[in-house]
Amino acid sequence: MELRVHGVAGAGAGQVLGCRDVRQVAGDRRAGFYRPRAQSRHTTGGGGTLLEAYQWSDLPSGTAARTLSLVFLLPFMLSNVAFWMRPAGRGLQSGVTVLCQLLALTLTLLYALTAAGVALDLLAWKCMGSSGCLAGRGWLSWLGGRPVGVRLALLALVPLAAVALVWFLGVRQARSYEAFRLPAAKPQDDNLTALDRWDVSPRAKRLHAIHVAAAFVTLDVVLLAARAAAGTSVTVVVLSALAGALLATCVVLLCAPGQLEPAPIASTTDRMPLVLRAVAGGLTVATLWSVAVEPVRWPRSDGLPRYADIVAIVFVTQTALLVALAVLVLWRSGGRDRRPALLRGLGAAVVATVATGLAGALSAELVYRAASLLSRRTFMLRTGDLAVPVPAYRWAILAFFLTTIAAVTAGAIIILSTRADRRRTAAAIVARDYPAPPPEAKAQARRVEKAVIQASFTEQLGSLAIAYACLTVIGLGASALALAGLEPSPLAQDLLGVPSEVLSVVMAIGSYLILAVVVGLLVGGLFASRTAGFRRYVGVLWDLGTFWPRAAHPFAPPSYIERAVPELTDRICQLTRRYDGVVLSGHSQGSVILAATVLRLRPEVRRRVALLTYASPLKRLCAQLYPAYLGEPVLYEIGDRIGWRWLNLWSNTDPIGGRIFSRQRSGDPPARPRSAALVDRRLRDPEDVLAPAVDSTPPPIWGHTPYESDDRYAAAVRELADRLRADWEQRGPHNCAEPD
Repeated sequence: MELRVHGVAGAGAGQVLGCRDVRQVAGDRRAGFYRPRAQSRHTTGGGGTLLEAYQWSDLPSGTAARTLSLVFLLPFMLSNVAFWMRPAGRGLQSGVTVLCQLLALTLTLLYALTAAGVALDLLAWKCMGSSGCLAGRGWLSWLGGRPVGVRLALLALVPLAAVALVWFLGVRQARSYEAFRLPAAKPQDDNLTALDRWDVSPRAKRLHAIHVAAAFVTLDVVLLAARAAAGTSVTVVVLSALAGALLATCVVLLCAPGQLEPAPIASTTDRMPLVLRAVAGGLTVATLWSVAVEPVRWPRSDGLPRYADIVAIVFVTQTALLVALAVLVLWRSGGRDRRPALLRGLGAAVVATVATGLAGALSAELVYRAASLLSRRTFMLRTGDLAVPVPAYRWAILAFFLTTIAAVTAGAIIILSTRADRRRTAAAIVARDYPAPPPEAKAQARRVEKAVIQASFTEQLGSLAIAYACLTVIGLGASALALAGLEPSPLAQDLLGVPSEVLSVVMAIGSYLILAVVVGLLVGGLFASRTAGFRRYVGVLWDLGTFWPRAAHPFAPPSYIERAVPELTDRICQLTRRYDGVVLSGHSQGSVILAATVLRLRPEVRRRVALLTYASPLKRLCAQLYPAYLGEPVLYEIGDRIGWRWLNLWSNTDPIGGRIFSRQRSGDPPARPRSAALVDRRLRDPEDVLAPAVDSTPPPIWGHTPYESDDRYAAAVRELADRLRADWEQRGPHNCAEPD
């Protein structure tokens, strides 16, 4: 049996199997196993294997609602991915883990602060205190004559509803794959064996309770800080002290060793986050009652008292955590490796920075756009408007604009500066593969060379990502100026002589740039959920991000690996009972899913399995971005577990896939084991630059496209099938009972 698993945003089962007439033999409408119908001409593959395909493309992005949520869950998802990019080794891994978890917590705080900024600062405080803002707005005017405390308490239900929404989604999504569970394997080091069980472990439940409690406390802090500006009282002091204690407890639970371990621990510790969440909910009720009922004289100010300072403090805290994370990872690498830092574990700091910067930009845009609507302006806000956002948000918008411009410029410089070297390398590859092509093949040879040049740019993405992350950290650091009450326009005019009107236009352009990103993600998500071809390009980010279980941020989308690995494991077990062996064939991300699956198979099943990967990112991207979970030791472990019945097909025209094991050079120690040197098979792509005698066009350039119809793919399947048949004759059948 040849079991094919497609890559990210893969095509339908018919295309994977190479025929239109297919039938589903297992699974459901979201994911399942398909075979050609009996009357089809394409029922067998290379070496006489029977064909079956696993289609999982609808698991991460099957509906419009899930793909549209990409915009709102993207920062959470990226912060969760950053957690899995921790460097390998036990040295400083705990420190990196804590910093990633604290950064994820600040995103939750910022989420609650953004909802509070729109509801409490803009609506309850600024708009309802102005007759001009309420004019013609009957849906707001009924609250305009109410006391300030009542307005704040009532509109605090909006951020509470926002927190309740992600709370509900997190609980609901956690139940998505409960029917697809296998007995938990004993974790061996830090690798993929734990992936399919972490989301239902006490770890994830505790994490979810901690973040919900922190969101409640954030709203309490905003209300109590504003209330304290109107005069302190015993109630305010007690509630403020309790809020600070609860927030400190959230931080301690994230930092304490062993509190969030994957394995279940003591029931008392298991209940602590749940009790914390309940206490935080009770504190919120008491805070709303205190703000609404206590008679005080609220001060007059341009914004909700101390709200701007709280936002700035969160931004400055994020900057400090990002700098600490980068320093820790650089210290971990020790400068011993001269490869790009992103490939040595700095990916955790880079992706965490991108997540934080994107969250700040989206939050600032939401508040800025709401302020623009309340001020009845369509282009820009002025200082005299009723609802000018807080300085920290203005700095965030300006930083996003300048960072984007600088990143585009840096990308252009990197492309131009490396193009000559990449062109020389591509020319050498083409000259080696197609020596002395005839004149009619020159054009095709140039197309191949161009494809190799474009594919080699992947190695430059690390430098570009690091440059963007550095610029983002600088932009976030500018929020410290907001603590001093400094705004972009006056400061630029005093220091640089830039007129305030010019900077206002720049701010407006930055706001529309963020809005364009949001609209692009929304439109892309909508089309990706309806069009398989469009999903191939837009859905890649979503499919890659949702591979990882929610180990850092509980509001990230659920991981499809929680269903795919158990489902594949069970299916492979069934197939090995009925056939001489199973050739597992994975394209692109499908090869990563199969890697996690192989690590879950029992020994008697692994003896009947062979692995074929093609266009695989396991080494080129995954092993270097996720060294603790997909590093070289894990790749060797996969090979050992299947007896090195493993072939990997790759080509120089592929921008994603590549070799699995490093090429042996003179003077290097022998491969460990020597069988690893036989895994990789480089394909000349295309097979030739001349059209065959029976065709008028030359063979296609496959690149990263699946090439199951290529004869060399069929030859690889045939070779692995022959190995399995030989092993079957030696060992005979086995049973596939579940472990005790």
